[in-house]
Parts: sequence; C-alpha cells; structure tokens
Amino acid sequence: MSPSAPGSTRRVAVIGGARVPFARSDGPYATASNQEMLTAALGGLVERYGLEGPGAVGEFVAGAVLKHSRDFNLARETVLGSALDPRTPAYDIQQACGTGLQAVIAAANKIALGQTESAVAGGADTASDAPLGVNDRLRRILLEARRAKSLGGRAKALAGIRPGHLVPDIPRNAEPRTGLSMGEHAAATARAWGIAREDQDALAATSHRRLAAAYERGLFQDLVVPFRDLARDQNLRPGSTVEKLATLKPVFGLDAPGATMTAGNSTPLTDGAATVLLASEEWAEARGLEPLAYLTAYETAAVDFVGGDVAGGEDGLLMAPAYAVPRMLERAGLGIEDFDLVEIHEAFASQVLATLAAWEKRGLAPVDRDRLNAAGSSLATGHPFAATGARIVATLATLLAEREGPGRGLISVCAAGGQGVTAILERT
Repeated sequence: MSPSAPGSTRRVAVIGGARVPFARSDGPYATASNQEMLTAALGGLVERYGLEGPGAVGEFVAGAVLKHSRDFNLARETVLGSALDPRTPAYDIQQACGTGLQAVIAAANKIALGQTESAVAGGADTASDAPLGVNDRLRRILLEARRAKSLGGRAKALAGIRPGHLVPDIPRNAEPRTGLSMGEHAAATARAWGIAREDQDALAATSHRRLAAAYERGLFQDLVVPFRDLARDQNLRPGSTVEKLATLKPVFGLDAPGATMTAGNSTPLTDGAATVLLASEEWAEARGLEPLAYLTAYETAAVDFVGGDVAGGEDGLLMAPAYAVPRMLERAGLGIEDFDLVEIHEAFASQVLATLAAWEKRGLAPVDRDRLNAAGSSLATGHPFAATGARIVATLATLLAEREGPGRGLISVCAAGGQGVTAILERT
C-alpha cells in the first residue's frame, strides 16, 4: 500500500493485546529478565494474530525503566528471540511509568502518517532483577587503571581499592532532584488535597473486586498469556475489603500526623510485560481482523515538582495528568461526561483521588465511579513500570468492544519525573 498523501492522517486501530500475568517482585519471576518476559508477551500476541509471516509487522516499539546493560537494544533483541520476522525493525523508548503508553503513541504516529501499516508496542520491567551499579569510587579506580600506560600504573591504581568500594550502589525508588520516594511525594499530595484514608481503601478494594470479576467473566482470556506457572495476576486479592485494608499501618507520609497511605492502597513492586497490536484499517481488513477501538488523541504534560506549587498540591510529582487531560479534551472538543469508561493508572489510591479532584477544580465534570477502572487497575494487577501503559490500552480497548456499540474511553497515566501521558480510545 502506498503511503498517505502529505498532510493527511489515517485512523489507528487497536487490534488486540497480550501480556504475561503480573507478579510481585522477588516472586515467581525473580529470575526472569526483561527480555524473557517481553518475549513471552510478544509471543502470545504473534500466536493469536498470526504474525509469523514475512513483513507481518512493520515495527516493534518497547522499553523498560529498570534496565541492565544487557538490555541494550531490548526491543530488537526481543524480536530476534520471537517468531516475528527477524527483518522487523525495533527500537527502545523510555518515559518512566508512561513508557508503555508512549510506545503506543510512537507506533500510532507512524501508522497515522502512512509510514507503516502495523506495529506492536509494549514494555517490560522487573523489580526483582533491578540492576546494581558499581560503587562510584570503585568505578573511578577501575577507569584510572584502564587509562594507565603501564602494568605498574595499573597495579598502583588497583591498590587503592578498599573493602568499602566493593559495596554496590543499590537502586533507590527516589527522585534524583528531591531524594524522596514516589510514595513520599504522593503522601505530600494526599495531605494537600485532603484525601481521606477511608476513600483510598475503598478505591483499592474496588480495584481488586473488579479485576477478579473481569477474570471470572473471561475478559482476559485473549489478553493474558500464562507464564512461569501463573495464569492470573499474583497481586490480585479477590477477598480484599475496606475492613481488611483498614487494619494496615501507614508506610508513607510518616513525617507528619495523620498518615493515610498503606501497602494496601499503594501499588506493590511488580514484574511483568505487556504488548499491543496497532494497525491501519486497511491492514486489519485485509487480515479479517475487527479493530477493538481506535486511538484518536493523546497528550503529555509535566509539572515543576521541585520548585512549583507542591505544598498546595497543584504540582505534586504525580499530578501532570491534571493538566494533560483538560488540554487534550479541549483540543478534542470533549468533556468527561462524553466518556463511557475512564482508566486512571493507580500508582496510589491517593493519587487517583487527587487527580479526580484536580480535574473538577479545572472545570471538568465529576467522573462517574462506575465508569472508573471498570476492570480494576494497578492496585490489583500490580505495576511493572514500562508495561502498565500497554496493559491499560489493551484492557480499555477490550472493554469498549465488550459493550457492542459505540463508545469512548479516557486513559491517564502519571509518571516519575513529574510527567503524565494521556490518550483517548474510541469505538464507532
């Protein structure tokens, strides 16, 4: 098929998705690499949609947040380890927790512009196998030894190694600019917006209940690929209740009275991978595939979480979607009331509730809670950073198709670094 005419764009169809069940860190996937998990997810997608043929997929875009040096060229190595045509180009992308959704957007842009007919987007992350950095003092000594011009010079440099230099740099879940963890940032935002503990626990319990119900009705039959003896997300607690969650002690925001954030209403460290198949309408029709939905708009934003209005809650680390969504809706000529489903990544229950409050403050209508995260979200599934965006796109598209009629869905993903990635899916 010839490329689209200059200046024109095409609709981008979401055909389907595949992911491995998400697992708590240091659990079933403790020894699984990013590449192994991503290859398993991609393999499920290839098998379901018959993508083994030459040139079946125009491109593969994926990424990971916690990357080893061996994850160099992760997307391309994943292709080479899969049943996709080895001639399929691939590249990596990374935007913290927004990685998966940004991969979808990058792939969609090329399809919309007629530069390719189909693409797979996704992401993987393992908190179990997080890279350990060489102690910086040891690194400097080793570099000095490498630069030495003689054996004696190398020996002299290496003689400076002390036992303390052998202690590795352990990765920290902290923002480099503030030194605070994402949870501590979220706790400050929760205080600023007055988010109650009971409301957080209620949202978390609802997430587990809805995810369990979605599994029971078979929503994930075509979306989840069994991996390492898991067939469901390991973090899922079908029996989770507000009463049980109320017994947990706060773990974030302990530097101030009235801490509300617990392990139960916060997302656990998670391992997993997810992929999404995108295509032009012509490609889908030629293969006899009915699109689940169409990706029609997207927007990114960032906040100044270092010097901005952090105390007032406006520029909290995870509040960028509070700005991205209103901008995107204004550009699309839509309001919250125009959406049948709303998917907000649940990094923390408090962050979801703060985002909802911020949208209302900016003039958007309240979100109908029956339409919010209808099949559960990250509090129940877990959150392998780079995989979450692809999971949400595939799940939301499937939920829209399940409705058997026109529908519209909103996606909102917050990310480290004070960033946010949002999108709109539509089914006509």
